[in-house]
Amino acid sequence: MTYQNEGCVDACKECLAIAAYCSQACIEENMPECAKRCLECVEICKTMIVLAARDSMNVSVVARACAQICKACAEECEKHDNDHCSACAEACRKCAEECRNISGAS
Repeated sequence: MTYQNEGCVDACKECLAIAAYCSQACIEENMPECAKRCLECVEICKTMIVLAARDSMNVSVVARACAQICKACAEECEKHDNDHCSACAEACRKCAEECRNISGAS
């Protein structure tokens, strides 16, 4: 089954899972700023998955916010030299791009 916004939903699912893992690793490694960014990413991705899958009339507004939050998470993760942050930054960049695509933002 395919549906509208499928690419965005898939990118948000992946980002949510990787950011959740990264947040826990960052907590354990005493990197609180990175953990905070990851947790924000997790929350906005949860919302984005539901609204994008439903093709909500508010999807473009939330997509812009999701893109911004994921970009900020990627920027924070890129400051750290470890595998979980590298994976998170990559997933966040992909999610931000997909969200920008459906938000109409450039």
